[in-house]
Amino acid sequence: MTPSDAASDPQIAALQAAAEQAQAELEAAQAQAALAAAKVKAAEAAAALAGAGITATGGVPGTAPASAPGEAPTTVVPSEPVAATAEPLATDALPADALPADALTIDTIGPGPLGLDDVVRIRDGYVVHGPALEMGALVNGDPLPGVQVRIPLSVMNRHGLVAGATGTGKTRTLQGLVEQLSAAGVPVFAADIKGDLSGIATPGESSPKLLDRTRGIGQDWTPAATPTEYFALGGVGKGVPIRATIAAFGPLLLSKVLGLNATQESSLGLVFHYADQAGLPLLDLSDLRAVLTYLGSDDGKSELKDLGGLSGATVGVILRELITFADQGADVFFGEPEIDTADFIRLDPSGRGIVSLLEVPGVQDQPALYSTFLMWLLADLFNTLPEVGDPEKPKLVFFFDEAHLLFRDASKDFLAQITQTVRLIRSKGVGIFFVTQTPKDVPGEVLAQLGSRVQHALRAFTPDDAKALKATVSTYPTSGYDLGEVLTSLGTGEAVVTVMNEKGAPSPVAWTRLRAPEGLMSPTPDAAIDATIAASPLLARYGTPVDRESAREILTAKLEEANQAALAAEAELERQRIAAELAKQQAAADKAQAAAQRKADAEYERLLRKTAGTTRRTSTRSTSSSSKSPLEEILGSKATRSILTGVVEGIFGTRRRR
Repeated sequence: MTPSDAASDPQIAALQAAAEQAQAELEAAQAQAALAAAKVKAAEAAAALAGAGITATGGVPGTAPASAPGEAPTTVVPSEPVAATAEPLATDALPADALPADALTIDTIGPGPLGLDDVVRIRDGYVVHGPALEMGALVNGDPLPGVQVRIPLSVMNRHGLVAGATGTGKTRTLQGLVEQLSAAGVPVFAADIKGDLSGIATPGESSPKLLDRTRGIGQDWTPAATPTEYFALGGVGKGVPIRATIAAFGPLLLSKVLGLNATQESSLGLVFHYADQAGLPLLDLSDLRAVLTYLGSDDGKSELKDLGGLSGATVGVILRELITFADQGADVFFGEPEIDTADFIRLDPSGRGIVSLLEVPGVQDQPALYSTFLMWLLADLFNTLPEVGDPEKPKLVFFFDEAHLLFRDASKDFLAQITQTVRLIRSKGVGIFFVTQTPKDVPGEVLAQLGSRVQHALRAFTPDDAKALKATVSTYPTSGYDLGEVLTSLGTGEAVVTVMNEKGAPSPVAWTRLRAPEGLMSPTPDAAIDATIAASPLLARYGTPVDRESAREILTAKLEEANQAALAAEAELERQRIAAELAKQQAAADKAQAAAQRKADAEYERLLRKTAGTTRRTSTRSTSSSSKSPLEEILGSKATRSILTGVVEGIFGTRRRR
């Protein structure tokens, strides 16, 4: 090695060291630049989420902070894409350093039927940017508090279905939805079939079991009461009486209640048309019976001659059905004052929606009346409310419990009316939720209009149950579940949920452990209900029935007037008959009297002639031709004439009775 080579070795080493140091500094600078860029992206993402209305809170991801009374519940959307793991969640929305520490991983999603991708898809499918109703937490073996299932408040007028076997928690689900709707400022109308729903008016009672369950699904449970108004059909039961006039109820709904066939339904429509044209108000059942009786009588048959007439047999059938209907107690449901359905769309002073609860005692005895009466309420709302399109929240949500009663033995016309009402009433801002046991209870035309589905457990103990289960499964979108197995294994308070999202598309099917109601899960005490009813401002308007002049009174007066005229005419005919008979008898008596008089006069003349001859032979000559014998003077006297006349009349029976 030359001296120059020896000298160059330290220089080379120094250059290499400098190059390595520069490389290290470059890598450090690049790392710092990458970190800064990541922070910038994180800030941009957080700003974008804040602009979209998504916020983060402490506690369990996806839970909503408690709302003050009268305020809409604040929806908190989970933003928990996964931290770096063996299988990280892919996300373009949030950078890694913005993810929560408890992000979803294979280890945290549970040992259930869903994989990580399915859980992520469900979580993202229930992200809501506006107000929403919290349904509960996804279940995948165990509940996942970080994956919350919601229904956007803006789609509640797209209708829904709550179904499930008896005892699976449908009433509690309904109660939870009603409470949240009221808190969001949405009035609610619901039928309380069993009386259990009245508990919403009373704060719930806490227990360790309840709190343990609610904590497990991320629910911050606090007891709360909901403003409630109680109603009763016709005042039968506890509540402000709800009545409707027969005219408002209409022939189609009434035919459904009475079970009439198509011909009888058409005839009933003709009767309603006649009453309207004739100015005969149909207010209650007695009015309708009066019109039917009149049109079936001889006086009324001609009234419908130009309209095709009304057969006596049809009148008889309808009258018999009306009598049976009234005997069941239905007559109290019809009359005045008629309820104004606008009274169901009210807020309390704090801005919460008032819940109108209809008590329906003995619904199993009068299922047709109950179901068609609720249908009348919907029809009346449809006819009176203005068009509002798709509002941010509905004006009213209507819960139709025991919905299968509505469709039982329904005619095609009736089903067509229901379908049309359900399809069009959403543009009036009214949402309808049908509550029943299986989706097959609801006709396909109606089921197709229901955007949200909450399906509780179904039983499959019989072949019919198995068939119903299969039919139910076929109505759900494709999912990662074996729904036939899941629907038979759901626990109480659990349901399979799919709803319409804010874009109008169906959300993924989610096995959900539902939130617990914050009101009492048993009936409100009777004393509290009575006090609420007594304080209601509606009691003064609807509490006392009114019986004004209507078809029955008008027809009664008309028939009475006709009867009086007929009686007067009959009396005049009888008077004329009697007068004619008296005149006839008088003429006969006069004729007999005249004949008797002639006989008496003839006899008198005969006696005069006879006595005149005898007197001439025995008398002496008289110088005057005008002198009379004593016998002639006696016979010619007035007294003798009267005596002879009486004798003759007695002999011949011709004396006139005076």
